[in-house]
Order: sequence, then C-alpha cells, then structure tokens
Amino acid sequence: MGKKKKVGILILAFVLLLGGAYALYAQLGPSLTPDQLSAQEPQVPDQEDTGGEAAEAEKVLAPDFTVYDVDGNEVHLSDYVGKPVVVNFWASWCGPCQMEMPDFQEAYSELGEEIHFLMVNMTNGSRETVESASEFIEEQGYTFPVFYDTDMDAATTYGAYALPTTYFIDAEGYAIAYAKGAIDADTLQRGIDMVTE
Repeated sequence: MGKKKKVGILILAFVLLLGGAYALYAQLGPSLTPDQLSAQEPQVPDQEDTGGEAAEAEKVLAPDFTVYDVDGNEVHLSDYVGKPVVVNFWASWCGPCQMEMPDFQEAYSELGEEIHFLMVNMTNGSRETVESASEFIEEQGYTFPVFYDTDMDAATTYGAYALPTTYFIDAEGYAIAYAKGAIDADTLQRGIDMVTE
C-alpha cells in the first residue's frame, strides 16, 4: 500500500471518527447538560438559644455596583430596587452571549415594564469598547437597556469573569439565582419566575 493511500485512509478514518463523535454529542448532549440555574446560597445566621433550633435562613442582599449608560452617566444597581432585576454580563465578541441575546430581547419586549433588564457589557477598553458594543447592539436591533462596566466594578463585585453570566434579583434587592454560561429561553423564564413569585 502506498504512502498516499495510507494517509488518505487515516484522514478518512479521522473524519468518520469526528463525524460520529459530533452525531453522538448532538443526540446525547442536551440530556447530559447540567441545569445551569443555581439558587443563591442563603446565609444562615448563628443558631439562637431556642432549644437547638436554627433561626430561619436569611436572604443574601445583592451587592451594589456602578456602571455607565451610553452617555457616560453613572447607574447603580440600587437604583432599580422596587422591581425584579435580571443582570446579564456579556461582550459582543462572546459567541455564547450572542446566542442567548434574542431570548433576552424577547423577554424584555414582553416583561420590560415589570422587570428591569440590565445588560452589563464587559467594557475593558481594548477588546471591547463602548463604541464596538453599542455598534453591535444597534446592528442586531436590540432595544434592552445596555450599560458599560468601564471600571470593571460590576464584574469584580460579582466575580463575573466567565461570559455570559446572569443574576436574578428580586424586587427587594435580594440575589435569588444565577447562571454561568449561555442560557436558553426556558432557563431565563425559570429565573424570572423565581424573582417574581
């Protein structure tokens, strides 16, 4: 058998192996994906001297942060107490962020009067700028509110170093749930349901 024929067979075997692996992942992948939505861990106060019974767990207040609107005006998470809030950390270069944005747009279009959507752009000034992010939003026709984390205050406060990351905060300002990685419309709705119940 010639050298070219051996190489050809190896390449064909490799392509078939990759194709089979892809087909297997496509079929089994969705059933193996873990549930990405996690309830926020409540802080449990010290046990009171009540016969050994623990006091009721307290909710975790969502830490405040400062971001900026497109005109450079400061915006604080605390400005939105009174309605549930969905905070999504994203960047225009992030493929998974781009995949989930239509679901956020649809939810905003339907629920934007009852829920605040804060789409927080990870604006580091080099890979992502206010201009590049704003241009992406305009090109895609998204109308949800976009804020720019130019000081990285929100990302640092929330440890949002993997994109996308989404937090669900109730109307009183308590962090109820979060999701790391892209979420689908059903997961987004489940998070919204958790903060509107």
